[in-house]
Amino acid sequence: MDAPDDATGTEPAFAVTPASGDAGPFVFASPHSGERLPADMGADPDLAPGDLASANDLWMDRLVEAGPRHGAPLIRGLIGRAYLDLNRGPDEWDPQLVDAPPPGFETGGAKAAAGYGVVHRLTGGGRPLYIRRLDRAEVERRVARVHGPYHAALGGLMQAARGRHGRAVLVDWHSMPGRAGQADVVLGDRHGSSCGRALTRTLRTLFERQGLKVALNHPYAGGYSTRLWGRPEAGYEAVQVEISRSLYVDPRTGGPSAGYGRCRAALDQVIAGLVGG
Repeated sequence: MDAPDDATGTEPAFAVTPASGDAGPFVFASPHSGERLPADMGADPDLAPGDLASANDLWMDRLVEAGPRHGAPLIRGLIGRAYLDLNRGPDEWDPQLVDAPPPGFETGGAKAAAGYGVVHRLTGGGRPLYIRRLDRAEVERRVARVHGPYHAALGGLMQAARGRHGRAVLVDWHSMPGRAGQADVVLGDRHGSSCGRALTRTLRTLFERQGLKVALNHPYAGGYSTRLWGRPEAGYEAVQVEISRSLYVDPRTGGPSAGYGRCRAALDQVIAGLVGG
């Protein structure tokens, strides 16, 4: 299932791979795997393609594509994160970037203030994305064209799973920079509030069985989607999973490293144990 992206008129803003066979209670999402930047972005023309893609979760949708084979539909963003961040709230506006932001923009939070709101002011490496300020209507159009349809589709998948099974579980997949001494995987359950302890414990065990070092909630406790769907009392659980890019990306070339196959095989085993178990 694809959703039209009105920024180009024809191309989709996201895509859904349905579950093979009977769908279970799990829903997989990869909101930051998109690479396409619509023509109306108007970024600084001196930025290199690598700068514009520096905040993307490189290849996460491919690394977790085993999900649908085990009964978990996968929704993935197709628009680059530099254009719009699907893991921010629609009201997380950056007042340094947007002219005349809407009332209440002050509640955008620390991420928006740091340059990484629903529309980023900075690249993943900290360089300015624009040599101009954005018009309020311009940001509103991006949110309406990309953010709204993606989250409506994600909501439909979650509601359908809960309707079938009495519960729905979102696993929101992301990647993170790899640094010496840092964990290979960070599980974000908003400090135990977005899902039952059993889910976090199971995920941690499955990753550790693959020889991976796992951290909980630091430095990533879960973003907008985890907050939105992490309501165990209502039958919805959510956990954010961050995978270190040092496991599968060659830092010299930006292409797959020698560890790509091992990383994908490890994730296949984790997914089979979580969803197929």
